[in-house]
Order: sequence, then structure tokens, then C-alpha cells
Amino acid sequence: MNSPISRRTVTVSLLAGAAALGTPGAAFATPSPSADLASRPHHHEQPTIVLIHGAFADASSWSAVVERLQRQGHHALAPALPLRGLASDAAYIRSVLDSVPGPIVLVGHSYGGAVISVAAADAPRVKALVYIAAFVPDVGESALELTDKYPGSTLAQATSPQYYPLPGGGEGEELVIKQELFREQFAAGVPATTAQAMAVGQRPIALAALQEKATAAAWKRLPSWCLVATEDRNIPPAAEQWMAERAHAHTVRVRAPHAVAVSDPAPVTQLILRAAHSAC
Repeated sequence: MNSPISRRTVTVSLLAGAAALGTPGAAFATPSPSADLASRPHHHEQPTIVLIHGAFADASSWSAVVERLQRQGHHALAPALPLRGLASDAAYIRSVLDSVPGPIVLVGHSYGGAVISVAAADAPRVKALVYIAAFVPDVGESALELTDKYPGSTLAQATSPQYYPLPGGGEGEELVIKQELFREQFAAGVPATTAQAMAVGQRPIALAALQEKATAAAWKRLPSWCLVATEDRNIPPAAEQWMAERAHAHTVRVRAPHAVAVSDPAPVTQLILRAAHSAC
């Protein structure tokens, strides 16, 4: 780093309970006023939890977290992300947010962290942001740039390019994780049969989306929570920690892979609930 980061990050150590799918848990370590006064929630109104998946995954990656949130009485929504471009993906998620009544806690995994940082920039009902093994970009930063900030990512070696037709003609390039490397790269610790199904159903991401620079950074005005996955092979854990500290986020560390919501849903849910309780 070129300059020291102020360490106001709150680090909490928790003991995760049993994870979904029978895998063991692991030890882990003011919003601005809305311009629309009528849209402000009552103090007791529970927020809706909106969960945004990242690259090489789909909304089903949140299933075990959604089940836990629902058991706690929370309403959750996990829309499908197009994964075509940061600005267009953020605009789509903003349209989803506009359809949700009341306060919102917005959660992003992986590339989804970049999406929520842009989508929530002018969304007055979003009261907190939660980043799960995710990018937390500043204005002018891309996901690929942040991946390369620290050593440790093996994603480049594990992916293959594919090509798809663009609406105006020509081809776009997208990336997929090679199926034989998917579990090791993305979902180590997840049962093999589950990881195989995830590999088959993975959602490719347009290379342009990973290269596109963020135009907003909602974490500068909203309270944020971050989960650092210490066994992540997509985003270097050191980069996740650095981004969390820069955002002055409440931070936990979980010994888990990039697909932490699948391998260790308990600590993921606990962090989201902390953010939700703060938003009530």
C-alpha cells in the first residue's frame, strides 16, 4: 500500500455452527438521510435482505443462507445477475431495489460486491451493505485491478474463454472455470457432488464486466460489513482485508473458500443478521 490505512475496522471472532450440506463450520474471526421523508421506515420495521451472487455462481448459491434468514423471520430476495457489465448489472439491481418496499440490507458476493457498491449509491432505502468474499471498489477501480493488487489468486489459470454474440454485432468474451478445477478453485470444502453440480450450472461472466471501472462507491455513505474468506483462491484474502479496512467495515474472517455462503452459511448469516439488526 502507498499509504497506511486507518484501522477502525471492527474485527469479531465467532464460532460458526454446522454448515449446510453437512460440512463443518469454521472458527472466524450513518446512512445519509433520504431525500424522500415518506420513504423512511419506522424504527421497528425489519429490512428486506437482498442477496446478489457473483461470477461463476447463481442465486441458488444463497439457498442455505436464505433458509436461515427465513427461520429468523426475515424476508429475503436473491435475484439473478446478468454478469454482462458493471454499469448495466448495477442498473438492473437498482430496478430490483426500486420494487422492494421498506428498508433494505444489500448483500454482495464476489463480483456482486462491485455491483452493490454502484447500485446502492443513490438508493435511499438501502440502509447497510454486506460484502461476502467480495470486491469493495472505489470509484475508478475494476474487479480485475483489485484482484491483482495482492498475490494469491489462481483464477486466471483456472478459467477458459468463451465467446457470445453482441447485440450490435461482433463477439464478446466471457470466462468460465474449468469444470475439473471448479471445486479446488471455487468451492474447496463443499461436498464433491454439490461442487460438481455448481460447476455444471455456473454462470459465465463477461470479461468486460471484470474490466469495467466502478462509477460510485456506496460504502462511503453507508455502514458496511465484510467477510474475509481466508482460503479464497479467486480474490486474494489480503485484498479482501485491505478493502474492508479501507471501507471501515465491521469485519469477520472465516477459514473458508470463495463459495463461503455454500461451505459455511452459518457465519455468513450471522454477519448479515448483525447488519440487519443495525438497520432496524
